[in-house]
Amino acid sequence: MTKKHGKKHEHENEAQPIEPAGTDSATGTDAAAHAESCAADKHGQHTAAEATGKPQHEGSAGEPARDAQQESSDTDKIATLETKCRELQDQYLRKAADFDNYRKRMIREKQEAIDYANTNLLSDLLQILDDFDRAIEAGKKAGEDAAAFMQGVMMIRSGLLTLLESKYGLQYYEVQGLVFNPEIHEAVATNPSAEVTEPTVGAELQKGYKLKERVLRPAKVMVLMPTPAETK
Repeated sequence: MTKKHGKKHEHENEAQPIEPAGTDSATGTDAAAHAESCAADKHGQHTAAEATGKPQHEGSAGEPARDAQQESSDTDKIATLETKCRELQDQYLRKAADFDNYRKRMIREKQEAIDYANTNLLSDLLQILDDFDRAIEAGKKAGEDAAAFMQGVMMIRSGLLTLLESKYGLQYYEVQGLVFNPEIHEAVATNPSAEVTEPTVGAELQKGYKLKERVLRPAKVMVLMPTPAETK
């Protein structure tokens, strides 16, 4: 009985083929996992496309438009900066010109202040010169007795006038016989005359002086006026 049971057990073992461990079951598992992964990827792509409202491949088509817009914006910025640069350059040139004019004006005014600093002093000294002139005229009328006195006075006057002319720029200017000019002449009296065709200085009543190019005191004069017949 034991032998029969053993043979029967051997036949059962021979009837059942031995399967390789993990071959079919592992292959099926890997295939299922790969299919699920592909399905998940497709689902994710589909979901992203639905979320953006555009197909996924349309993203690359929008990039040239954004690049063109960015380039246009950069061009506008450059044009704005160039315009601003030109405006600032113009402002700089105007300011530089204004400053140069200001500098020249200050130099001129400073020089004028130096040149005419003694205006008040010289104006006071002119009265002394006038006194000398009157003394000389009186000496001429006094005759021979006053000749020495008059000569001394003339020397003093000449020395003073030379000092004022050389050191301070005082200048006497002639007026006799010149056309009347209100800028350098002060008309004290007028006389009609048929010998002139326009107002003319007939006599110098008080000498006129200049300080460099500026009139320090206008000459007081008598003006000869043309008669109506000569005016026609």
